[in-house]
Amino acid sequence: MPHIPAATVLKDIAVLDLTRVRSGPTCVRQLADWGANVIKVEIPEALDVKGGLSSNRRGSDFQNLHRNKRSLTLNLKEKEGLRIFHQLVEKADIVVENYRPDVKDRLGIDYETLKKVNQKIILASISGFGQFGPYAKRPGFDQIAQGMGGLMSITGIPEQGPVRAGIPIADLTAGIFCAQGILLALIERQTSGIGQWLHTSLLEAQIFMLDFQSARWLVDKEIPWQAGNNHPTSIPTGVFETSDGYINIAVAGGAIWHRFCEVMERTGWLENPKYIDSEARSENRDLLNNEINTITKEGNTNDWIKKLNEVGVPCGAIYNIKEVFSDPQVQALEIARPLSTQSSTSSEFVRQPINLTRTPSSFTVAPPEAGEHTEEVLLDLGYKADEIKSLKSKKIV
Repeated sequence: MPHIPAATVLKDIAVLDLTRVRSGPTCVRQLADWGANVIKVEIPEALDVKGGLSSNRRGSDFQNLHRNKRSLTLNLKEKEGLRIFHQLVEKADIVVENYRPDVKDRLGIDYETLKKVNQKIILASISGFGQFGPYAKRPGFDQIAQGMGGLMSITGIPEQGPVRAGIPIADLTAGIFCAQGILLALIERQTSGIGQWLHTSLLEAQIFMLDFQSARWLVDKEIPWQAGNNHPTSIPTGVFETSDGYINIAVAGGAIWHRFCEVMERTGWLENPKYIDSEARSENRDLLNNEINTITKEGNTNDWIKKLNEVGVPCGAIYNIKEVFSDPQVQALEIARPLSTQSSTSSEFVRQPINLTRTPSSFTVAPPEAGEHTEEVLLDLGYKADEIKSLKSKKIV
């Protein structure tokens, strides 16, 4: 099966995917969904003593991460396998890896080596803590980055103790930032004619995602702490009870505060010294929230959403994941799209959230079986059938 691009945007870009787990595959998924010709390079099954290739490839997580790719098995620890990889590099645009920093040097797939093979190659690396520094060789995992990156200290209820986010946000954002870096390097290459090495890490991505919370310390020397469901600066913003559940309400700015008081039938709050301005509302946050909660419990969630939206006060339901995909707005966006899998069944997965109206992304190829495209990739490189058979017998592919 030749490359079937999922979009036209990156259809002429060839990617060698050496990634594992989540951050790296997240990066490459961004490229594959926009049409890149991705070859997922994996260890031959005969050498897969840890069971990595067979670990639930049909499961939802693997299927979600590895669509729109082809798979080649290759033993990079053998000279012959490395030679084949370098042949692929000659024709490729991008290599993506998320090994520990020293591994690529041992394997001979570091940038200095690869650029001798192809000066246009872009090597993209993701690590746990960065390519240098005292922690560079440590194994990196999402929750470790969430903790060391400060997120867990500001997530959760005050005095509850540190709480991780409900998604692997360091993994996911490191992958997305890496994909952004690749696109930047591709744009720059149009001018310079040469590639470069780019790298990011879970720790760097997590710290960047602190955004205004990091600025509160770096600029104001204020250490943010857990605020639970309360917004740290826009007050009142948080979760409030209703007669049948909960609702998010976000009151930011004086105009919205004025409309909010009116719809809550508490215009007296506008003159109350305890709530007169944002600073006063911050000092009396708990008192105000309790008053609001007493009122919201008198009505149901849908009624409050209707009333608040009618006057332009931001609010919304708090869904479980099933309810998310049942919402009429979510359904109108068609963000869940069907993908045919190797078992000839069709499952839905979340599409790219960017809508290019003329050159959209799509799902075209099911996540591959291990080594499913080994022969066709090697045939494209000029190998004969008997040579491929010999490579298989030697466990090179």
